[in-house]
Amino acid sequence: MKFQHHFRTLFTSLAVALPLLANANPILDSYKAQAKTENPAFKDFSAAAGQKLYTTQGPNQLACSSCHSDSPKNAGQHAKSNKVIEPMAPSVNPQRFTDAAKVEKWFKRNCNDALGRACTTQEKGDFMSYVLSVK
Repeated sequence: MKFQHHFRTLFTSLAVALPLLANANPILDSYKAQAKTENPAFKDFSAAAGQKLYTTQGPNQLACSSCHSDSPKNAGQHAKSNKVIEPMAPSVNPQRFTDAAKVEKWFKRNCNDALGRACTTQEKGDFMSYVLSVK
């Protein structure tokens, strides 16, 4: 009887914790830490704001979706060079968002290309929250 109670408690705990671990990303966690440092009132990132950023056109009439297609799950094509771009969503391309240096490199380059400026920590976190949520 006591064993069944412990067994049930263990499985209930795992059922709650595993989905949270599946969405864990150390790069996103580092952006959260940075955002808290920059803004003590910071609560969390917004996947909805990240989705909006994905389709927002900047002064050069480019958005993330211009090259990465309407969905991060799809392969894209660079707007100028026509080079094929692999899907951005880790649910389809598990290599994405695993290397912090590459993530920073691409945020720096693509934020400047699409938005005409550097992205804020809030925008990077919102964007990653969106892309990580795409299943």
